[in-house]
Amino acid sequence: MEQKILELLGRRDYTPLNAPGLLRQLGLPRRELRALERVLGRLERSGQVARIKTGNRYALPSEADLLPGRIRINRQGIGTLQPDNPKNQVIRIPHDATSTALHGDHVLVRRDILPQARRGKRPSEPTGRVVRILERARTQLVGTLQRGRSFLYVIPDDPRIPQDIYVPAAGDVGRPAREGDKVVVELREWKSRHTNPEGEIIELLGPPGAEGVDMLSVIRQYSLPLHFPNRVLREARSLGHEVRPTELAGRTDCRNAPVVTIDPDDAQDFDDAMSLEPAASGHWKLCVHIADVSHYVTPGSALEKEAAQRGNSTYLVDRVIPMLPEGLSNELCSLKPRVERLTKCVEFLLSCEGVVLKTRFYSAVIRSQHRYTYKEVLSILQRKPQDHLERMLHAANTLAQKIRRARFRAGSLDLDFPETKIRLDERGRIARIEPVENDVSHQLIEEFMLLANEAVAARLMSLRQPAIYRIHEEPETRRLEEYRQEVLSHHIPCGNLSNRHEVQRLLGRLNGLAIGPALKIGFLRSLMRARYALEPLGHYGLAKKRYTHFTSPIRRYADLLVHRALFGPPGQPLTAGTPREEADHISETERNSDDAERDSKSVKLFAFLLAQIDSGRRQRYGALVTDVRNFGFFVDVPALGLGGLVPLSGLSDDIYRFDSVRGQLVGRRSRRVIRLGDRIEVEAAKVDTFKRQVDFRPAEAARAPRASSIRPV
Repeated sequence: MEQKILELLGRRDYTPLNAPGLLRQLGLPRRELRALERVLGRLERSGQVARIKTGNRYALPSEADLLPGRIRINRQGIGTLQPDNPKNQVIRIPHDATSTALHGDHVLVRRDILPQARRGKRPSEPTGRVVRILERARTQLVGTLQRGRSFLYVIPDDPRIPQDIYVPAAGDVGRPAREGDKVVVELREWKSRHTNPEGEIIELLGPPGAEGVDMLSVIRQYSLPLHFPNRVLREARSLGHEVRPTELAGRTDCRNAPVVTIDPDDAQDFDDAMSLEPAASGHWKLCVHIADVSHYVTPGSALEKEAAQRGNSTYLVDRVIPMLPEGLSNELCSLKPRVERLTKCVEFLLSCEGVVLKTRFYSAVIRSQHRYTYKEVLSILQRKPQDHLERMLHAANTLAQKIRRARFRAGSLDLDFPETKIRLDERGRIARIEPVENDVSHQLIEEFMLLANEAVAARLMSLRQPAIYRIHEEPETRRLEEYRQEVLSHHIPCGNLSNRHEVQRLLGRLNGLAIGPALKIGFLRSLMRARYALEPLGHYGLAKKRYTHFTSPIRRYADLLVHRALFGPPGQPLTAGTPREEADHISETERNSDDAERDSKSVKLFAFLLAQIDSGRRQRYGALVTDVRNFGFFVDVPALGLGGLVPLSGLSDDIYRFDSVRGQLVGRRSRRVIRLGDRIEVEAAKVDTFKRQVDFRPAEAARAPRASSIRPV
């Protein structure tokens, strides 16, 4: 019935009809009216049809300049609509046009269509207004309980939700909730943005400073599941702990091949492995082995349904919330050393220069010969090899670096930034923060995995097999031009950034300039976000026309679907739902996990910096000025993996004025300058846990900042 309704509404001669009118047009008996109304309701909630309130008539959203999509709201309250149809343009929603939409909601937006005479010569950024909430992304929020004169309210932890939530006194949540407690609130209906939303406290998490409450708040905020249902655990246990002899039928035996894994030192789920052996005529045989999760997680099973719902594993600062039960993720599917494991293999015949000459895909069984950490591999590559596995690693590194250089010659962009790893003590406090280096040991594995992902995408496309692809769309021309003007304002040569090689040249220039890292951050902000889609639209950052995710099925449901598409029977459905719905769903779960992972680091860093402020023992950190405004300047602190604001009130050596033409702050007496790209030492000045932001000040604020970081005009 759904398809017939959509076909009718899509006809050129169709005029909007109510449900009885549609019933007649579809030639359905009157007894089907209730069923038709249910289908129309479902189509309306999904955004496929729009209901015109006058007369309760139905039409396609596009016919009424309406677009369904997912809204993203930033801290300033400005929304961005990502339309359901990827062919439609992203739309900006002004802060006063978001209605009662919350970040992540599925909404219906009416586009603003200007008269031709008012559009001007240059196309302006499309804008719109939220007219309906189709589906809430979440109905439960985490926040801090506060008491007004005559009412209670909750300040949401998410700074993208500026409205306080009015609540009655908590009921059955254990002990009475006290002011300052972290609580979970169930939202009630919210009809007008001019009134505060109302809700009900459904869970008391405890005082924010109590051990474990910070992480529990993040887990509840992002609706992350802490436990697997019993039926899922029973199904996982039924699979056993070892590969059974009967499971080896039809598999290529690679148990004697020099297969190894290379992972971080704290990894538990080893889902990729590799081997490299000499082949005839100076060529190489490279085998990329990926855990055969699809052998165990079958369509329709409890494991499948749970994995689909979770979408991916989530790596919080203090724990992993896995997509699959530990019996699979850390045991039966994990490619541990010296035990038999089932894999899907992509075998390459490579020239000595790393050019792919031939590719094969098959199911295999392996017995990994060694589990290496990145640190161990780096140490091995810095000395002479001592056995056959170390000689293989040296050869693999040489080959990987050739493949890497060829990738950048083809237009791949160097978008890597320094990362940090937070190590906690037994009480959940930060013990140390370690830099994560993208050295040759990481690049060795990275290049081989990229090669496998690209090969699998090409194979699926040649088979015309429906699948899920990993895409990274080209940035909008408007945003690239805005960024180009920013670069030119700093007197840095910059050509047409629609040309990929010009982007590469610019990034190369920036790597050699003091201002470079700050401008590189600006370039990253102009890019689209990578996502999953049915259409193989390619990957802009990697400069690959064909790309998918194949190499991490233990932690990504998308990879499991790709395994199924590549090795399953032709025409077999990938999932119970539609592939497009699944692609959108796993894009959302990935984004949700990314946000949760970021917040889990932030709450630990906030507590870490607050402890420094309270104790009076503030640490000094090198910082990079990334933006300059009339109220202060923003800095990025690489050692913390955190950014923040240095307000003008924190500059005690002089009174600074903002030069809007040059985009810099100038000291009135000293004539010292603070500009984009300057490096300065800072320390924490203030931590606002409600707004989730940190203010810094120049280290030893009573003295003038160093001349090396704040330069005279």
